Amino acid sequence: MSVSADNSPAAAGTMWPALIALVAGALAMAISPILVRLSDVGPFASAFYRVFLALPFLFAWMRIEQRHGKSAVPKKRFSPAVIATGLAFAGDLFFWHLAILNTTIANSTFFATTAPIWVGLLGWIVLGRRVTSATAVGLVFCLAGGGALVWRSFELSPDHLLGDFYGALTGLFFGIYFLTVERARETEGAAWITFHMSVITAALLALAAAGAWIFYGQQMFPSDATGWLVLVCLAAISHVGGQGLLSYALGTLPSMFSSLVIFMEALVASALAWLILGEAITPLQGLGGLAILFGIWLARPQAGARKNGKTK
Repeated sequence: MSVSADNSPAAAGTMWPALIALVAGALAMAISPILVRLSDVGPFASAFYRVFLALPFLFAWMRIEQRHGKSAVPKKRFSPAVIATGLAFAGDLFFWHLAILNTTIANSTFFATTAPIWVGLLGWIVLGRRVTSATAVGLVFCLAGGGALVWRSFELSPDHLLGDFYGALTGLFFGIYFLTVERARETEGAAWITFHMSVITAALLALAAAGAWIFYGQQMFPSDATGWLVLVCLAAISHVGGQGLLSYALGTLPSMFSSLVIFMEALVASALAWLILGEAITPLQGLGGLAILFGIWLARPQAGARKNGKTK
């Protein structure tokens, strides 16, 4: 299924549903740090269960998508774009959890938000896409806002260099993820992509989780039913809702703009930490949130803009 945002009324009409899906996906992904903190398994195990337990939900969605004729069955179950997406997301989660273990949460969060930089650079170098001035300014505001959200806890230290490097790799792999999903959506449905890339990601994360369990003693299995419930919520909300809605949105919206909207994940995560965990929000963090929203508004796609990575 190929979807493009051209000058036709139909394409313009698909932008709002895609934008709503993108924002909802960011909100769903923002819940994941809270659920990971509530989980009683190790970090790599939680990453594995996040993807593995989502597979039944994603399979059901894929069958519904095919039954309603919204997506034809591709000739290859695992196209190069889908394989690249699964590898990229596995790399994203793997290095994200390595960063958490080797640097501060604030540092790992900030470096992970550099994904839009990689989307812009790789889009320009590999695909020949041009980033417009409005998008570039919007990116600066979003990065500044993301920095403000974590500034109080951000710490540059030689002891954290390895963890900071892992955080930067997280941003790189997440940037690649945006581009590969966007490419896959040119020919394949959102549910098909999300299910099959999750099969690849789950297989790779199973190895990481098993290794952490065997060699480092990280807890592999939840201790009670509540622990399993937390992991099911992580899978259903953050993976099915987060990655699934993002895949849907990238069938219409440019990857560069979509990567900026994901900054809302950090914004909402801070708000949820305040509401649920009692973590205070400082005035600087409030200004950072406003900067993110303003940056997203600046970089928004204009009606009639073609889906080629450019926004006016």
